[in-house]
Amino acid sequence: MCSLECLKVDLKGLKDDETSLVFDLDDTFFGALDDAEVKKGSLHVSVSIRKASGFFEFLIHAAGTVIIPCDRCLDDMEQPVDTDVRQVARLGSENSEDGDTLVVAEDEGILDLTWIIYESVALAIPIRHVHAPGKCNTAMTNVLEELSADRSSDEESDQAVDPRWEKLKNLKI
Repeated sequence: MCSLECLKVDLKGLKDDETSLVFDLDDTFFGALDDAEVKKGSLHVSVSIRKASGFFEFLIHAAGTVIIPCDRCLDDMEQPVDTDVRQVARLGSENSEDGDTLVVAEDEGILDLTWIIYESVALAIPIRHVHAPGKCNTAMTNVLEELSADRSSDEESDQAVDPRWEKLKNLKI
């Protein structure tokens, strides 16, 4: 594991046309980020930097697992992550974004990969994340089933259906 300082790349200091960096990130990486939704995980990140005339191309590959809450039972679950990102940066007068290109102030010359890596991992997490069948917290699953609006009870089935609703059903084509 490295501190967040090792994720800062000195663009002006790159000597070779191609540079490779490898990072193993764990809970301390996620814990050091303010306002991050993912707080735990273990990632292996490889970065390939290609230096060309006027710009730098970053190819970032992150693979591992992150710990996120299950949407169904709210217990922590491991979510595998495998993502690739391409980022282009160039030196300019001040830090900014120019379309898909990051502009790094030339007097500073340092690009921080921390949020680029985090955002690529966060975007690789599926929208719906639940445990495998049978792995959810059984107590929470039971409560969810009790409170579910989809369940039908004997009391509800004995009640007569309003005739207006029956007439509406006949209107379906």
